[in-house]
Amino acid sequence: MPRPRTPIGTFGEIYYEKAPGGRSRAFARFRDHDGQLRRVQTTASTQQAATRKLKEQLAERAEQSVGQGDLSGGSSFGHLVEVWLADLDLEGKIAPSTRALYERNMEKLVLPAFANFTLREITVRKVDQFIKTLASTKSYSTAKQARTVLSLAFGLAVRYDAIPRNPVRDTVRLHKPQSQTMALTIEQVEAIRDAVRSWRRGSGFSGPPPDGQLEQLIEVMLGTSARIGEVLAIRKCDVDVTGSPATVRICGTIVSPKGAPTHRQHHPKTQRSTRTVSVPSFAAEVLRQRLVLIPKDEPEHLIFFSRNRTPLTTNNMRRRLRAVLDEAGIEGVTPHSFRRTVATVLDRASGADLAAEMLGHTSPKITKEHYIQADENVNPVTAEILESLAPRLK
Repeated sequence: MPRPRTPIGTFGEIYYEKAPGGRSRAFARFRDHDGQLRRVQTTASTQQAATRKLKEQLAERAEQSVGQGDLSGGSSFGHLVEVWLADLDLEGKIAPSTRALYERNMEKLVLPAFANFTLREITVRKVDQFIKTLASTKSYSTAKQARTVLSLAFGLAVRYDAIPRNPVRDTVRLHKPQSQTMALTIEQVEAIRDAVRSWRRGSGFSGPPPDGQLEQLIEVMLGTSARIGEVLAIRKCDVDVTGSPATVRICGTIVSPKGAPTHRQHHPKTQRSTRTVSVPSFAAEVLRQRLVLIPKDEPEHLIFFSRNRTPLTTNNMRRRLRAVLDEAGIEGVTPHSFRRTVATVLDRASGADLAAEMLGHTSPKITKEHYIQADENVNPVTAEILESLAPRLK
């Protein structure tokens, strides 16, 4: 009957028995990644050598088990990140662009701070100080992004029973600094149009002149309220200029995933963002100009495209706009400025509900908080109403 000897943690106890030829056999029961107990054994010339070989083999099996997704309090934070990213891919519920953003934020912002810690060593205090430091040295937005991926990763660790609770949940709440949404004035819009039309045209510039798509892109953004990626994803079949007013269906966006070519994603940022909008005459005229460049038998062809007829990237168009505006001395304008301008104009004319519907938001609250510039002017009818308080003649 084999006799129990040295306990070896979660592997149970090591047992010994004689093997043929006077050799010694050491064995133990190992709980595998599937929950099954399996016998693991080694044979050597001496009991000591068999024990050493068995421990090495058990350690290798433990590493293999963890590699298949198991986590414990002693797992490294880096291993948690690997398991978390693999789990995101397995679920497949988020857009590739969001997946890439999560990975980038984790690698750039979080891993440098926690890579050398095990999960049980990462306390609420450590996470709290890390987030506060990011907010003070970087920005609220950077700290918020880091907090998001940290919470998601630790949430997985809790579900895998590696830690009892998510340390991010008990950290101090981030307070967003007060900021004022700024829309463009009509004068600013005209100045941007003039700058784009004149950029690198005329004498003194080498190479081919700009192809005109940047100014056309701005007109369509102003006419549809769509995000830059959504405008670049408009196809011939999404446009109807036969009616009055012309309409555009916003139903996709351009994405540039890491390690993959730029392509059209067949849905915009959110489900509510899929919508058909009526556009003003200046945007309809641009769409007509773009349509004549596309063969009649290619309904899926993009309205905006490169010289090789491939999708334009949002990053390239942003860089081009930034170069134009820097040269013209115009600061603080991004493609999202046009979206805020549309929201503010619609709000002034008909209220936040219409602005939210045009922008594809699920709630007017989002539109009011982030897209509509506050109106400091009070309705002048107040002057007429307050006349009732005028001093009475005696």
